[in-house]
Amino acid sequence: MKQLLTICLALLLGLNLFGQPVFDIPRLDSQLNLLHQQHRFNGVVLYAEKGKVKYSKAFGVADIRNGQALTTKSSFNLASVTKQFVCMGILILAEKGKLQVDDDVRKYIPELPYNGITIRNLMTHTSGIPEYFDLFMRYRSTLDTLDNEGMIRLFAERKPALDFETGTKWNYCNTNYVLLSSIIERVSGQNFAAFFQQQIARPLGLKDTYVYNVKLPSSPANRVFGFREQDGRTSLEDLTVLDGVTGDGNIYSSAEDLLKWDQALYAPKLVKASTLAEAFKPVKLKNDSTFPYGFGWRIEQEGEMVSHTGGWVGFVNEISRDIKNNRTLIVLSNGSNGTVLRATKAMFTGKPFSFPSSQLISNVELVDGTGTGKRKAAVRILGERITAVGELQPFPGEEVIDGGGRILAPGFIDTHSHLEGSLKKQPDAIAALNQGITTIVAGQDGGSSFIDSIKLDMVMRPVAINVATYTGQTTLREMVMGESQLNRKATDEEIGKMQAILKEEMKKGSLGLSTGLEYAGAYFSSKDEVIRLAQVAAEFKGRYMSHLRSEDIALNEAIDEIIEIGREARLPVQISHIKIALKDVWGTASNLVARLQAARARGVDITADCYPYDFWHSTLKVLFPKTDYTNLASAEYAVNHTFDPSGSVLARFAPNPSYKGKTISEIAAMRKETPAQTIMGLIAEADAFRKKYPDTSGVETIMGKSMTEGDIISFLNWAHTNICSDGAIGGHPRAFGSFTRVLGYYVREKKIMSLEQAIHKMTGLAAEQVGIAERGVIVPGFYADLVLLDPATVRDNASIQQPSALSDGIELVWVNGKIVYKGKQPTRVYPGRFVSRKP
Repeated sequence: MKQLLTICLALLLGLNLFGQPVFDIPRLDSQLNLLHQQHRFNGVVLYAEKGKVKYSKAFGVADIRNGQALTTKSSFNLASVTKQFVCMGILILAEKGKLQVDDDVRKYIPELPYNGITIRNLMTHTSGIPEYFDLFMRYRSTLDTLDNEGMIRLFAERKPALDFETGTKWNYCNTNYVLLSSIIERVSGQNFAAFFQQQIARPLGLKDTYVYNVKLPSSPANRVFGFREQDGRTSLEDLTVLDGVTGDGNIYSSAEDLLKWDQALYAPKLVKASTLAEAFKPVKLKNDSTFPYGFGWRIEQEGEMVSHTGGWVGFVNEISRDIKNNRTLIVLSNGSNGTVLRATKAMFTGKPFSFPSSQLISNVELVDGTGTGKRKAAVRILGERITAVGELQPFPGEEVIDGGGRILAPGFIDTHSHLEGSLKKQPDAIAALNQGITTIVAGQDGGSSFIDSIKLDMVMRPVAINVATYTGQTTLREMVMGESQLNRKATDEEIGKMQAILKEEMKKGSLGLSTGLEYAGAYFSSKDEVIRLAQVAAEFKGRYMSHLRSEDIALNEAIDEIIEIGREARLPVQISHIKIALKDVWGTASNLVARLQAARARGVDITADCYPYDFWHSTLKVLFPKTDYTNLASAEYAVNHTFDPSGSVLARFAPNPSYKGKTISEIAAMRKETPAQTIMGLIAEADAFRKKYPDTSGVETIMGKSMTEGDIISFLNWAHTNICSDGAIGGHPRAFGSFTRVLGYYVREKKIMSLEQAIHKMTGLAAEQVGIAERGVIVPGFYADLVLLDPATVRDNASIQQPSALSDGIELVWVNGKIVYKGKQPTRVYPGRFVSRKP
């Protein structure tokens, strides 16, 4: 019975009874065939046990230009797998007494401008020498091709600083191995290609293994060429102007020859066992710690497993050696896709691995988020990313989604949202998804959650959409000053503490600083406080988002302030939900836009977002910009100048729920008061209610009409305005309808802009203006946040009376490659993730 249990347990763990992983060859072959059919693998795989080949097969072509078939004898560019051969060359010379691995490099390359670097440092990537790629590309002339001596001269002349003190860190660097190749040449008196053939290839009988670079006169007949497939089209990738060097790559070999090489290391045939043993020991750093890299080998488990990968000009390779059980896996690929490495390595080590499934969205009109015209195309999704865009044909077994000729666009990005707080209870985020929004930007108006809390919440309760956030100034003030102390300026010490907290949030991925300067929590803060906090955001290449200090009587001064903040702090600044809320200057949006454009011309990166409604949603107290809530003159000024009481609706009023849905004028008539008296009375009653019930939130809100459609159109049309909702669950219909209102009412009916322009403002422009990377445009490599919509039927249905009514025309929504909304229903799939500021 115990023996049976042991056998069952071993099988479950993917091990045989001798403790080594079971290599499922039929499954391997099946998966490789599928990968090849789906254009995810072109190459050779060989698996051996104790030197005996158990599986060896070639898939695809050696050269896309002539269709020459690959074989197991085809010679692939090993790229960085070359490095283990270079180290062997050094060890051969060491055994012959020509050098020692702890010799100073300047003994052989005296012109190198660094002291104290040994050959061992080069072999273990602990030298601190910088990469040569950028250095050469910066100083080369048009016809230059780099070689080893040219690289040495470049370092001697330019003397770039070390990246770190030699021996203190490990950092993979190709320069190290070019120098090693040069040392071999100078010590042996042979060029590296000749030395390699004489000392390594011939003694081991490696017939398909050689050094080749662009400096050599002719290309060997069995040389494999790299290629890349992009958007359904293949293109050749061959050696570049960097490839006149030797050492870091450009040894070519076949799978069969690599197995001979692998087995020779057990003998060993080229150097003594004691010498070779050094190659498989982790490097020791100056602080006595170690790093799992030896002489050209990654040490996966000391004494048991070593490997090395290599990637260059279309080649993606790996050799893995299970030393303990004498098992070998060799993967050589010339098609740029690294999926095969992950899959075969998982099988080799007995670890679980699942291939990400692919989807093809076909028969669509693509509006890609750039603002350019729509075009017919198909889009392929693999896992959570877009992999191809163009004239694509389905792969065998691939899921195909027929778009029915509709518009496929990037998922919309809501740059000013208040939905984040509702996601715990409503993870389907239907308010966002029903209008095509796939990413919301939280932390608005100066109030934010801390990033660790947001991430933890998303782990504990996954959600359907992505979340990014700003860090709110008011939240910082509350933490440092205390909620009861916000009606004053912050001291220098308090600002310093706020800066420290903001710095930590920026490190964790905050988009930048947000303020709500019109609200009580930040109204009394000085411009200096805001600038000093904004400078912290600028230090991390973040942004500043602001609900202005005034949107009505002091709008001009508020605009001056945000422009000055942008200029002084030297960072992009964005106006939240831009509007003109003073009746006296309605119709002057074009003048304001011209003013903002002038600021841009003077070097201030100022932008705006805008929601497409002529009424806002906030607290009654914003009607009193001087916070004098008992001043009848101020109340009358609000009625006469800053909002329309007959068009402004009370969305929530806890002291008297019957007022909900009624205009201020209607409530005033019920109370037999003037509208001015009514707003003063409502604020007083709400404050009394809060005092009596301090745990109650959202006591009162109003949807205040204080804008004109003409101004809204001017703002929407400004090239630097993106679309937002400013929406939260409950109350204003903008939470459910902002984006579809733009597409239906303003684009299709009013024709104020093209569909492509509108979608650009919802996607590519939105991502750019808040600092989100790899979203907002349909392009290979970006995340697959997508929306399929019908331009003929898309429209908002949410209204003051039915603020949660779902939009029409949004057919499908993808978030990170998963369909989350279909047929006006959430799919109960939750792939949303936290989105950090782009680096």
